[in-house]
Amino acid sequence: MRKLWTLLLVLVLGLAVVACNQAAAPANTGGTTDTTEGTTEEAGEEAAEATPEAAEEAGGETAAGDLPDLGGREVRIAVENAYLPFNYIDPNTGEPAGWDYEAWRAICEQINCTPVFEEAAWEGMIQAVADGQFDAAADGITINEERAEIVDFSEGYINVNQRLLVRADEERFDSVDAFVADESLIVGTQTGTTNFESARELVGDDRIQAFEQFGFAVEALLNGDVDAVFMDETAGQGYVGVNADELRLVGDPISSDQLGFIFPKGSDLVDPVNQALAALRENGTLDQLAAQYFSDAFTLTYDDLPSDEESEEESSEEPTEEPTE
Repeated sequence: MRKLWTLLLVLVLGLAVVACNQAAAPANTGGTTDTTEGTTEEAGEEAAEATPEAAEEAGGETAAGDLPDLGGREVRIAVENAYLPFNYIDPNTGEPAGWDYEAWRAICEQINCTPVFEEAAWEGMIQAVADGQFDAAADGITINEERAEIVDFSEGYINVNQRLLVRADEERFDSVDAFVADESLIVGTQTGTTNFESARELVGDDRIQAFEQFGFAVEALLNGDVDAVFMDETAGQGYVGVNADELRLVGDPISSDQLGFIFPKGSDLVDPVNQALAALRENGTLDQLAAQYFSDAFTLTYDDLPSDEESEEESSEEPTEEPTE
């Protein structure tokens, strides 16, 4: 998970996904990592071949290339609009943008659906999808067994490393193991994320200070209230980009996670979306999006985004649903 800039993202744009792996990301927030730090690794494996039978089971007619045809069906997709580079409000246009938007538009072009993006807070997003409030969610969501008990996942489309973010002048530790060994050290992270669960497994609840958003955790780090922050490498790189003289990432990845879209249990969208992802992987679209959003070509940072106050003012004046093309 999602919810920051030179990205150090390990991508694996395939059903198996990225090499260096959150060893499996939310970019310069959600970033890219590889062995050279700062460039995107484009790797992937061929997806299983889409079949007409699978399309018919998904409830749609088969279209060109044996892809399902959803007949222009609207798909309501929850996004946070606050997780670079997956989804955010473009400061130059005031419009929603990001990898999630581009990917879902491309998916719907493949299977003839209409994406309708709806803003939702990360906290509670997964449960909201499980309850059927949305048809899907796209927010750099880590695939794991606990979540898979209440929602269905698409095939993974990217891998993300979890990393340790520290102050630039930190000298007490230079690795995750050294951090874990010093029981006086406190880690900050965001509630409801796999980063929080990783922190719990490594240091226990007594050494965790939890926050509703990663931005608050990073602020606490800069103020000296916590000693490190566990977060996705993509997110960490975003914050480093904003505070290059004050923050850095240390140590090897804590874990590597695969990201996917989520759907209500039993959704008939899962198979068509998987087939679309396979087609986009094969025709190079996912590689193009990786180059656009998960490389040093993507320079937007959280410092560029509207403040919470500005976002609230805009949302009170305009509908949160992004017009679809």
